Amino acid sequence: MASIKLRGDTSGELVIEAPAVAGTNTLTLPADTANILTDNSSLPAANLTGSLPAGMGGKVLQVVNATYGTSTTSTSSTYADTGLTATITPSSASSKILVTVHQTGLIKTTNYTGVNLKLFRDATELLQFEDSAGQQYTTAWNFVGGSGTTYLDSPATTSAVTYKTQFASNGNNATAYVNGFSATSTITLMEIAG
Repeated sequence: MASIKLRGDTSGELVIEAPAVAGTNTLTLPADTANILTDNSSLPAANLTGSLPAGMGGKVLQVVNATYGTSTTSTSSTYADTGLTATITPSSASSKILVTVHQTGLIKTTNYTGVNLKLFRDATELLQFEDSAGQQYTTAWNFVGGSGTTYLDSPATTSAVTYKTQFASNGNNATAYVNGFSATSTITLMEIAG
C-alpha cells in the first residue's frame, strides 16, 4: 500500500494511504488559490458517495415539510386521516427520521367530547399524542387551538415512508374538528444520519 507522509512544522505527521485498487486513479487537487476543503469539483465521484465517515452521525441529511389547511370533522371514535401527511425516502437504513407535527384548529362542539390525535408511519401507529383535547363536561363549544409532538423514528428502510396524523371524537357523540376554520397544520420530517 503506497502512502504519502506530510510532516508538521514542529512535530507530528499526516499520513495519506492509498488502498490497493485495480487500474489507475487520479486525484486532482485545486490550484493553490482554491480551498481544498470547499472546492471539491475535481474530486473523484467515489469520494463523494457511499457511507458517511466516522463521526458524521447526527447530521441532518434532508428535510421534508408539508402543510394542510382544510377543515376536517368527525363524530366517530374511529380514527380517520386529518389530511396532514408527508413522505420521505431515507438515504440509509440506519437513518432516523425526526418527525415534528403541529396540528391546529382543534375544536370540540356540543356534548361531552374531545379531540384525540395519533401519529402514524404508513399503517403503523407510532403514538397517541393528544387525548380528549378540549373536553369539558358541558355542551358548550371549546376552541382548543393546537397540539403537537416531536417523535424520533427508526424506519430501518431506504424505501419511501409516509407519516400522517389521524383524529377521532373521543366521546363518539359530537363533532370534533381539526384544521377548523381552515387553520394550517404542519409536519416536518428530518432524516438524521445514523
